[in-house]
Amino acid sequence: MASPAFPPAKDASIDPSPSSVPQAPKSSYTSAFSPLTSAFSRFSQWRKSLDLPNPGTVENLQKEVKSTHLTNFMFDGARADLTKSLSMNPAFQVTHSFILGSQVSTPSYNFGAVFANNDVFLQGSVDHEGNVSARMNQGWAENSITKIQTQLSSQAGHSMIQLEHDYQGQDYSLNAKAVNPWPADLTGIYIGNYLQSVTKNLALGVETLYQRPTPEMAEFATSYLAKITSDDKKWIATAQVQPSGILQASYWQKLHEKVEVAADLQLMASPQRRDAIATLGAKYDLRMATFRAQLDSTGKVSALLEQRFAPTFAFLVAGEIDHFKNAAKVGVGVMIESSTLTPEEMGMPPQH
Repeated sequence: MASPAFPPAKDASIDPSPSSVPQAPKSSYTSAFSPLTSAFSRFSQWRKSLDLPNPGTVENLQKEVKSTHLTNFMFDGARADLTKSLSMNPAFQVTHSFILGSQVSTPSYNFGAVFANNDVFLQGSVDHEGNVSARMNQGWAENSITKIQTQLSSQAGHSMIQLEHDYQGQDYSLNAKAVNPWPADLTGIYIGNYLQSVTKNLALGVETLYQRPTPEMAEFATSYLAKITSDDKKWIATAQVQPSGILQASYWQKLHEKVEVAADLQLMASPQRRDAIATLGAKYDLRMATFRAQLDSTGKVSALLEQRFAPTFAFLVAGEIDHFKNAAKVGVGVMIESSTLTPEEMGMPPQH
């Protein structure tokens, strides 16, 4: 009788069990940086547990104050802005702008176009003298944007290019900017800033400027920033200190749903010059109008009324009196918007 067959016995020397498989030695580099990565991971988890808000960008540190004051809205003479919307998604519109009779600028005409979708923003303009300006924003993610701005002018020294990148973290913002950079000799202006939320109401930051107009000349300066926001976000106070002895402080408050007030103080305390300028302003939003008024320590009183008679037509009246110089400026303007789109395409209720 044939004996039964049994499977051959396993050789212990070739046992593939995990205990017998030789383990690859850990990299010495991984072992060396393991304490650092562990500490960084614990620090990141601790920061996330604080639930601090994003403080916004340094560029928009005084956004609410600038929106209330007239500095970016004041004009004199006569102006007209004619805008035509050609598409809503993606957004595409063209603008014709005219300025006449201004005391501070010559008569001019400007043609502009804007294109925007969820990731890209393009804006370009050309005036009657052939000066061209363009701007592009490319969004790589919700918190990462690259910006390019350029200007071409027939006047010497007026052409420029600016490269910029914004990154928004959970509780911080980071920005890097280069103006007219030249890689061959590193000339140009380089700016970097960082703003960090320390508490839910306080944010601290720093901004560094490196300016190198020629290879033989360089300048390095650092300024410090602070921003305080109330719990209900109805008032914001900011301050910026520069090493040259310049202090700029601002305060903005929303008194009512339609009323905002703002104050700005600029102090200069350098050995060559000592000066201070204080500015107070207010903005009142009506149902179909916006009124702004401003008073500063140089003796200037100014006001601007933007009255909308229809969603596509607005009339502007601006005035400024300089009591110290005994001078005055007045400006009137219109803004007209037209579209080839139907009310349904513009998101408006259909007209019957």
